[in-house]
Amino acid sequence: MVEVKVIAEIGCNHKGDMDIAKELIQVASKICGADVAKFQKRHNRELLTAEEYATPHPVPENAYGATYGEHREYLEFSVGQHKELQEECRLAGIDYSTSVWDLTSAQEITSLRPNLIKLPSATNQHFVLQEYLCKNYDGEIHVSTGMTTRDEIEKVIAFYEKHGRAKDLVVYACTSGYPVAFEDLCLMEINTLQEKYGDRVKSIGFSGHHLGIAADVAAMAIGAAGYDRFGKGKFEYIERHFTLDRTWKGTDHAASLEPDGLRRMCRDLRNVAKALEFKKSDLLDVEKVQRDKLKWREEKHGANIRQVS
Repeated sequence: MVEVKVIAEIGCNHKGDMDIAKELIQVASKICGADVAKFQKRHNRELLTAEEYATPHPVPENAYGATYGEHREYLEFSVGQHKELQEECRLAGIDYSTSVWDLTSAQEITSLRPNLIKLPSATNQHFVLQEYLCKNYDGEIHVSTGMTTRDEIEKVIAFYEKHGRAKDLVVYACTSGYPVAFEDLCLMEINTLQEKYGDRVKSIGFSGHHLGIAADVAAMAIGAAGYDRFGKGKFEYIERHFTLDRTWKGTDHAASLEPDGLRRMCRDLRNVAKALEFKKSDLLDVEKVQRDKLKWREEKHGANIRQVS
């Protein structure tokens, strides 16, 4: 059976509130059945230029501060708080992870030793950061490929090969946008990654920023078919942004799933995964019962034709 892990990307949808963050963890695990609760870590003075830090948020109604830097600081948790969230995940029975956006954040999160660390599309060309992870972190390294050229993707894969870490690398098909229109999802890029890199990396994933859950089921089916077709590139992860309320203030909420949406997505992925199989025999056990009852057979029904004639 296809086995796909679901990452609930909480990101900064906690609004800078630890109680909300912990509630999101509990709901993602207990109600929705997700496998991973993922946050984000930024050191904003390192990540942003002085001008970017001092500039007002481009969408004022989503701002939590007078400048973009203040907005980002309001939503930021300390490494100590991330450790607390990691423990909350352990108690809730869900894996903890974080995306790291800069070198300092990578150093801090590496100290927590999560099972996986994510590189968002925005930082997949930050090779100083990635070199630190390669040398100091022995878990899975996940990298999204949104807003990234094919040459840049090749550069990422070659970098991890050079550092002997490509077999710990999970590469995600992704379109960066919030939300992304269906015609821009380009799900067949999953097959492109499988064909080009499936034997060079650990596995392939899909990170979606769209509406609804139909495309995620399709992504899994495409990934399963691609793995069967190419014999490489196991499809292993689906990531979706997660919130308690899509109407909350903030950029990501509108492109996120609420609890019932994430619950239904996890349910549908696991049910459809069971269906992505070839028949193990000409007749399945469930069919044999119906065959005995319904199947037309000459030796059984042929006489009826002669009688009617």
